[in-house]
Amino acid sequence: MPSVSLTFAGALALLNLWLAFRVIQVRRSGKVLVGDGDNPLLVCRMRAQANFVEYTPFVLILMALIEIAGGPKPWLWGIGIVYVLGRIVHAFGMDRRSMPNPARGVGACVTWAILLGLGLWAIWMASHAPAAVHYL
Repeated sequence: MPSVSLTFAGALALLNLWLAFRVIQVRRSGKVLVGDGDNPLLVCRMRAQANFVEYTPFVLILMALIEIAGGPKPWLWGIGIVYVLGRIVHAFGMDRRSMPNPARGVGACVTWAILLGLGLWAIWMASHAPAAVHYL
């Protein structure tokens, strides 16, 4: 059972709901049903959620496959925690539209570093897996 990646799949699903709620808050206050209504805060929050949805599936898939392949659970826990925190920092950083925005940059860099690390880890594990023995 991939308990670590399953835990983070649940946590990240809740985080996605939180991001959606933040979009809905601005939609209600600005009376915007469809699109962005030329509301800069709404655009930022919509992009924060969309960005989350663009990266999170890859992170979860890689975490699950690495866990199933026998990757060390303490490392996966640490990576999952850092990813969640990075995505929260990114969401708040997206609210502040001034440039440069350190919170947005930190969240983005954390996301990219984790995706890069997991991708390389998965490739390394696959290339160093013992060869399957075939019996005729």
